[in-house]
Amino acid sequence: MMIRGVLFDMDGVLVDTEKLYNRFWVEAAAEFGFHMTKADALALRAANSDVAVQYLHGRFGPGFDYFEVRARRRVLMEAYTDRCGVEPKKGAVQLPSRLRELGYRTALATASPEERVRKYLGPLGLLPCFDAFVYGPEVRRGKPEPDIYLAAAKKLDLPPDACIALEDSPSGILSCSRAGCLPVFVPDLDGPDAETEKLLFACVTSLDDIVPLLAGQGNGDGT
Repeated sequence: MMIRGVLFDMDGVLVDTEKLYNRFWVEAAAEFGFHMTKADALALRAANSDVAVQYLHGRFGPGFDYFEVRARRRVLMEAYTDRCGVEPKKGAVQLPSRLRELGYRTALATASPEERVRKYLGPLGLLPCFDAFVYGPEVRRGKPEPDIYLAAAKKLDLPPDACIALEDSPSGILSCSRAGCLPVFVPDLDGPDAETEKLLFACVTSLDDIVPLLAGQGNGDGT
């Protein structure tokens, strides 16, 4: 089926915030007496609370209160982004509007709430560039379940297999794959692991590679 839609994750794809999540997960956990590593923080990337709790209890035992530590991580990261803002990823400011010029429908599918999306993407001028938004609190199950990508494709009035989904994490790739979208890995803090590679439609270097990738698949306007 011809690709007609492009679905975007936000953190690590459009904005360079995954490094901040890593930093403040580690700092918040330390305040509670847990030595979390960057690898531990990466394991939580884009994962819903059930997956995160299971991982953390396996790593640190049942005394690790995911929700309490997460709340503290949010406070620390909020204070930092209030002071410093967030940086766009390479190609992020140009790509969504360019895709719409080419006739593609675009949607944001993020675990973040609307308030955070507006805080991060508003100053970059990206909010008007999307045809639809799906925020984490809108769906019953978060990534790696398919709910958020199914909802994004539905809002664009497109079948999932007519959409590529841009992700930077194994959990996100699994989510869009389960939804029936075409997963495209955009590396951020690491590349795809062996299991993730099996699910990919493509792996690119940066968002600058998306328009050339689509050029060989047929344009969103049917040409």
